[in-house]
Parts: sequence; structure tokens; C-alpha cells
Amino acid sequence: MQIKTLPFARTPTPSHHLSPPRATSPPPQRLHSMPPEKQEIFHSLSGWASQRILPLLKPVGQCWQPQHFLPDATLPSEEFTEAVRALRDRTKELPEEYFVVLVGDMVTEEALPTYQTIMNSLDGVKDDCGTSPSPWAVWTRAWSAEENRHGDLLRTYLYLSGRVDMKMVEKTIHYLIAAGMDPGFDNNPYLGFVYTSFQERATFVSHGNTARLAKEGGDPVLARICGTIAADEKRHENAYSRIVEKLLEVDPTGAMVAIGTMMEKKITMPAHLMYDGEDPRLFEHYSTVAQRMGVYTAKDYADILEFLVQRWRLEKMEGLTAEGKRAQDFVCGLAPRIRRLQERADERARKLKPCGVKFSWIFNKELLL
Repeated sequence: MQIKTLPFARTPTPSHHLSPPRATSPPPQRLHSMPPEKQEIFHSLSGWASQRILPLLKPVGQCWQPQHFLPDATLPSEEFTEAVRALRDRTKELPEEYFVVLVGDMVTEEALPTYQTIMNSLDGVKDDCGTSPSPWAVWTRAWSAEENRHGDLLRTYLYLSGRVDMKMVEKTIHYLIAAGMDPGFDNNPYLGFVYTSFQERATFVSHGNTARLAKEGGDPVLARICGTIAADEKRHENAYSRIVEKLLEVDPTGAMVAIGTMMEKKITMPAHLMYDGEDPRLFEHYSTVAQRMGVYTAKDYADILEFLVQRWRLEKMEGLTAEGKRAQDFVCGLAPRIRRLQERADERARKLKPCGVKFSWIFNKELLL
């Protein structure tokens, strides 16, 4: 979950930074880039969405909740204290790098208000009144409710572990929600659903890898937590990918051009504006740790792109206009190009002298990057 196309090429870090982060200049915003006639496509697909997308949601009564994984505060004091002690014993062997990655994942999940706001800005699928019965609006609200549990669970677990500075973590969440994000949707659901297809798979990969590392580090409960969150992300990925598949069926060129546009812009991950009040390059540093730990890498970015090209059968699409064909050629040839560029970036990074970076999340302990 963690940056643009080639997120992990490392550059030397200056010894100090006193100013807040400056986001790179985004491309000019194009509001309402989807022609009005395209909105009718989404209106016409309402019945399909009710039958094919909404069933991918789980009834609340069948959903896991954070309390299923956490010490029960209603237990007698001694039993609750013992449960917390057991949690801390399980986490004590996990390395500091792991907690940097886990905090970064959690902070990303906690910026959910921004994501729901963005999804609710998309033309043709927005929730006009806050309680719209449109299947598109029902999906966004229920998807947000399912996602909301992820940050809640990870945040409480991290708090109980005692391994992270929660004040600095909370400041990071505060800054991130206040900063917002511009993923380049242009209020266009074609672009939005391409992005979420990619992003949900990226979070599936990331949480799946944090689950593996927790198991290897001796915390099977945390492994189950991260694996359970990954399963949610996989189900959500399936929903968004189905939507893009349907758009490719009913509007092949429009959907193909949207995929090309989104990949040309690069999938900018949700937390790229994270800041803790101290390190203006926090996201870059967190991403470098994630790369080194094997949680989310540039290889994963290329793998996800190849997976979606295959799932959507983009190489086999026919009947496209010239614009659609150009987009098809670009997207289908992009993953190998990304891999070649990343190999060169990795080679340059290997020649750099390791530098120490302090992370406020882990009480300003220094990691070599």
C-alpha cells in the first residue's frame, strides 16, 4: 500500500528536516471528466450491481468484530491483565521494523473518512442524500463499515502491545486525514473503480505478508488478525474487479482508456501524505522498510498489474477504437517495463551508503535504510 509506480528507490536522507512535508505537485484536476451520457451506463447497471456486487458484502451478524481478537475487558481484572501480558509476550520477539510496517498499514486504514468521501464524489454512483437506496451508494457505505474494523483492530492491538508510541501514531493519523488525497479520479467512476481494483489487491498482498511475518515471529494471534483483514481486502478486490469487467463488456473502449489513464497517472497509494510532525519523508522511509521486509514491494506493483491484465483479459480485447488500442498496448506492456526500471533503481540503491532514520512511531529508535 505504499506509493507510486516505483516506490522504493532510495535516495540519501538529509540529517534533519524542520519544515512540514511538501507534496509533489499533482496534475491539474479535471472535475467531472466523465461525459454526462456515461452516467446512464451506471444507472442501467443498477440491477446488475444489486445481483453481482452487493452479495459480496457480509451481513453484520456474520462479520468478525475487533473484540473477537482482543483481550476481553469485561473479565475480572487479574484475568484481563493476564491476557494483555500474554499479548505482550507474543509481540516481544517481533523486530522494530515489523512495527514500523504494521503502524504504516494501520495508519493507512485509519484514513477511511477520506476514502469514503472520495468514493462518494464519483459521478453516477454517489450517495446523493446520505441514505440513498442505490446499490452503488449501499455498497460504498457498507464497504466503509467493513473497512472501519481494520484500523480499529490494529490500533487497539498496537496500543496493548506497548511497542509503539501511540501519541505519535495518533498525530500521524490526524495529519493524514486532514491532508486528504487526490488519487486522480476526476470524479470519474471508471477511473475510481480501476484504482480500487488495484488498491484492494495491494492491501490484500500487504496484510497477507504482515500475517506471514507475525507467524514467523511467534505471534499466531496477530498473524490471524492480519490474515483476516487480508481476506476482507480480497473480497473487496473481487467486487471492484467485477465492476471493471462489466464496464469492459458494455463500454470496451471507454473502460480500456480509463485503465490506461489510471496506470499512466500511476497508482498513488492512499497514505502518501502521511506525516508525524517530524519527518517530512515519513512515507518514503516507511515504504523503504516495507520493501526491505518484503511486505509490499515494487515487484508486487508489477505483479498486481499483470494479475489484472490477465483477469480482465486485456490482451485479448478486440473491436477497440484507435484510442482504445493505444491504451491496450500501453497497459499490456507496462509491467515488464516497470520491472526493468526497478532493476536499475535497485542497482543504484545498492551503491548508496546505508543511512540511519529515526521513527517516532517506535520511540525514535533508528533503523538503517
